[in-house]
Amino acid sequence: MTRSIIKAAEWTLGPETGEGAPQAIYSAVCMDCGAEAKPTDNECPPVEVWALKHTGLNPTHRQFKAMVETYWHVTPAEGNPYREGDAAQGA
Repeated sequence: MTRSIIKAAEWTLGPETGEGAPQAIYSAVCMDCGAEAKPTDNECPPVEVWALKHTGLNPTHRQFKAMVETYWHVTPAEGNPYREGDAAQGA
């Protein structure tokens, strides 16, 4: 069995663009009561509207923790030996 160790290889980091991968997932939590907005894929306005409505129903609840979750993918850069292997496998 032959084994190689690559001490230095360049990689690129970018957004995950695979089928079904969202660009972002948005959500929010009320810092006063812990109520949570339903997370949404790729759309921030529904979470913003939820926060505004929540404050409308609870006028003293005015602070929210807003969260945006994104996904990354690492690929071998030009000259990285794994790039040729990925191309051969159709990745």
